[in-house]
Amino acid sequence: MEATTSRSPITPLHSQIKNTNLNPFFTLKLLKRRRKIPLHARCSSSSSSSGKSNNQKTDAIELQKLIEDYPYEFNSKDSPSSLPRPLTSAQLSNLTSEGSRLRVAYQGVRGAYSESAAEKAYPNCEAVPCEQFDTAFEAVEKWLVDRAVLPIENSLGGSIHRNYDLLLRHRLHIVGEVKLAIRHCLLANHGVEVKDLNRVLSHPQALAQCENTLTKLGLVREAVDDTAGAAKHVAFHKLMDAGAVASMTAAKIYGLNILAQDIQDDSDNVTRFLMLDREPIIPGIDKPFKTSIVFSLDEGPGMLFKALAVFAMRNINLTKIESRPLQKQALPTPDDNAPGFPKYFPYLFYVDFEASMADERAQNALGHLKEFATFMRVLGSYPADNGLP
Repeated sequence: MEATTSRSPITPLHSQIKNTNLNPFFTLKLLKRRRKIPLHARCSSSSSSSGKSNNQKTDAIELQKLIEDYPYEFNSKDSPSSLPRPLTSAQLSNLTSEGSRLRVAYQGVRGAYSESAAEKAYPNCEAVPCEQFDTAFEAVEKWLVDRAVLPIENSLGGSIHRNYDLLLRHRLHIVGEVKLAIRHCLLANHGVEVKDLNRVLSHPQALAQCENTLTKLGLVREAVDDTAGAAKHVAFHKLMDAGAVASMTAAKIYGLNILAQDIQDDSDNVTRFLMLDREPIIPGIDKPFKTSIVFSLDEGPGMLFKALAVFAMRNINLTKIESRPLQKQALPTPDDNAPGFPKYFPYLFYVDFEASMADERAQNALGHLKEFATFMRVLGSYPADNGLP
């Protein structure tokens, strides 16, 4: 059977939340003793008597609803898009010492690999699912959660370009990184065997990472928003002709059977996640640090070479370079040889290098880069994750 890719009829998560049958409600209150704003997202249904915890029934938060219900008034001096800050940075930094759990946003639903990454980055945290990457960024900015853990690159699929763009659009700081080994499983409802499957649902990258296995099985591939969401859809609709590519955790949560484990084409399948906060951490030199920056350059021969040379001449190792088109900017003058077409696209360059901003070499390198870069911003200087995923 020829494998094709199509869009799954999965109902968007925000539509599921608005479903009157679920009757969701959100409460937001200030606890004086703990100085924390807990965010509860609870759903009432006929299955509420099953004894499962509220956390297990939490769907992706709907950010706009939370903002509308937020009990604090805006400061008239603030911009319309800002949200009042009931806590100071000093108060927030004391939360851990007071014994409260950090609330960490991730993209997807329960059972997503991002949830596992959030729990690995912040053990014993309260992982908060968000519908989209944008929602997770905004949840941190608006003090609905304390941190966010979001994927930035995969060893097989490459960079997650959306999050590179959002790093520039928002003012969050990278405060750490965590690497997670990705082990895909083929999941289906109980009683369904591999020979019964006609199609398989998952995130596009997960489908691509399992291409050889899925091709051998002759399954039609259908792309959806995330792996755990695919597992949830297959279980909720009791599909008997469709499976999902997702994690073992998702299989346990949604009561699916694992037909095959480790079906990815390459066993060395690792995703790198960034830990994001409203405030940067103070960089040190007591352990390996990494620094992430973004900059732009004028067009001209050797300009990128000149930019990268500021690191080479100081013996600073680059671990990543990613170029992204500079959005919403006027294009340069057209090329005379190609009327109507721009001579070049303006680009932003994202670079990771192995050095702390507390290191004099890094300070001198960025000082040198500023001399000819048209724009530069430090996204974060943070401890490197050099351990096994």
